Order: sequence, then C-alpha cells, then structure tokens
Amino acid sequence: MAGPVHYHEGAFPPEDLDWRSLISLIGSANAAVARYDGLLSAIPNASVLLSPLTTQEAVLSSRIEGTQATMGEVLQYEARGDDRDPTSPKEADIWEVLNYRKAMRAAEAMLVDLPLSQRLVKEAHRILLSGVRGHGKSPGEYRKIPNWIGPHGCSIDEARFVPVAADRLPDAMSRWERYVHEETPDRLLQLAILHAEFEAIHPFLDGNGRLGRMLIPLFLFQAGLIQTPMFYISAYLESHRETYYERLLAVSREQAWTQWCVFFLEAVQQQAHENLTKATAILDLYNAMKTQFVDMTRSQYAIHALDWVFERPIFKSSDFVRASQIPEATAKRILGVLKQEGILRVIEEGAGQRPAVLAYPALLNIAEGYEAF
Repeated sequence: MAGPVHYHEGAFPPEDLDWRSLISLIGSANAAVARYDGLLSAIPNASVLLSPLTTQEAVLSSRIEGTQATMGEVLQYEARGDDRDPTSPKEADIWEVLNYRKAMRAAEAMLVDLPLSQRLVKEAHRILLSGVRGHGKSPGEYRKIPNWIGPHGCSIDEARFVPVAADRLPDAMSRWERYVHEETPDRLLQLAILHAEFEAIHPFLDGNGRLGRMLIPLFLFQAGLIQTPMFYISAYLESHRETYYERLLAVSREQAWTQWCVFFLEAVQQQAHENLTKATAILDLYNAMKTQFVDMTRSQYAIHALDWVFERPIFKSSDFVRASQIPEATAKRILGVLKQEGILRVIEEGAGQRPAVLAYPALLNIAEGYEAF
C-alpha cells in the first residue's frame, strides 16, 4: 500500500509550467472575469443586491467541508435572531456558514488599511472558528503540531496527504505571502498557484479549505481584477469536489502545477459566467421591482422597503417594522400589500408574541439557481 503524499518542499512557486496548455485559458478566464466585473461595477450598492449570493457562497464553501445547511435554513435561522450556542448538528452547520460570512466581511474591511497578508489571514481565521466546532483548534494561530488529511480517525501513515511540518510552516507562509505581492505574468495564474500552495501548507488545525476559498475574491479585488471582493467560485468546486481534491493532491505528489492551473482557470471562467448570469438576473429583478413597489404600495418609502428586502430576503415581520426606518403604520401596510400581491410569502406563521417570518422567493430562487422557494 502506498504511503501518504507529502508536502512539496522546495517546489513553490513552480519554475516550469506548460504555457501552451495555459495561454488560451488565461485569455478566456480573464475575459470572463472582466465581463463580470463590468456588471459588478455598474450595480448600485452591490453588497446589498448581491447579498444572497454572498450567503450562498458561504453555504457552498462550507458544504465542501461537510456541512449540510442550505441557504434558506441559514437565512431563516438568522431571521429568528437566536443567538444561543448551537444545540444541534444542523445549528452548528448554520453557525459555520454565518461565521464564514462574518470572516469575509471582516477581511474586506481590513483590506482598506492592510494588504492581503498573514495578519489578515490569521484574523479571518479567528472569526471563522469563533464559537463553532473548530473553536478549540487555536483560532487565529498557526498549528504547532503535525496534521494530516485522510479518513476520519486515520493515523499519519494511513493519511492521504501530509502538509508541511509545523516547524517549517512559518517559513512556508512567509514565502506564500511574498508571492502574493510579486509581479507575475498573469494574476489569475498567480492566484491558482497561491490557492494550491495555501491548501498544501494547511497552516491551521481546522478551516483551511474555507479560508483558502475566501482568499480568492480578496486576491482578485487586491489585484484590481474586480471592483469589490464579491466573486463566487465554490459552486464549481463543490460540484467538482473529487477533481478539485485530486488536482490539489497531484501538485505535491508529482508537481502537476500545470494540470492544477488548467482546472482552476476553467473554474474561474465557468463561475465568472455563472456569476454574471445571476448578477444580471438580480439587477433586472431589482429594476423591475422598483416600479412595482411604487405602484403597489403608493408610498414614498417604496424603494427603501425594496432595498431592505433585497438585503434580507428572509426576515421577521417585526424586524421590518422595527428596523427599516419606515414609520410603523406605513411599514405594516407595506408588508400587508406585498403579501397580498404575492411578492412576499409567509414561511413561518406568527402566533401570540411570535412574529411571522417572511421570504422573498423571486430573489432567493435566482441565488439558488432553481425554484427552491
């Protein structure tokens, strides 16, 4: 039986790539990202309008690591406002998704004053693991012991992959950080190499996969390829999970950097197209609903209400009345009209002091990619 694959000591960054296999992909992937960014830069308040896609990315990236929560479950849980520690495996999964989103937002804010760096990576990791199943695994600190990847409970000899030794990890991360800021022939190719290297180093005891995927839009933003760090790649990686892991493993096993780069560039190209399609559909929906909200509600607060619902497509009726900054009587009337017109749907009936939970199916279904609501 073959032993585990070990980290590719001394082989980063790769010296020899098969450029003939990469040139056309580099061009098409960059063109796809540029088309997506063109729309992204034209969307007013993209962080609000694309909020469901941001949550969906957190769901799918976490699902690659084994969580089972859906976007609807995450948003519904969040709408309830329950801040108790998770009491079931499902709630623990949801918390991991919510932490992913919190860590991503914190990293975006840090990029205002900091470059993409080890300091930023550690802080994002601290938030990612705060209060969830990995909270006992040194959040925000590099591991000081060996770890390995393989079947649950396996020994190191039974592992599939053994990352860099703990005593060499700080130097490996310093090399990784230097490469982040190097001038290279192509930024997307640089990102492909950076992602593979981060996953191979596996600097933390837990959360490496999610954090590595989180770094993809952050790098694209810092490199100037997108105007805001909102790029959603996990749908492709989740649907090609076995190939994703195999291509990463082959980098250390046989220095198959070119094959990994081909896979990554194809993922970027495909997801740039998918992101463009979904973002266009969301923008079209928003523009159409601006007129409908005004016509239906006959209120000066119609657009304000629309923006609020787009940012929170599942919410408690009481939160809308309390937090939308619309006069209470008007807010209640607007909700009544939107329910009557079928724009909003009740997914949890109110009872006694418990308010109803409402959903905006048209927006949620675009993010999900099918009629989920």
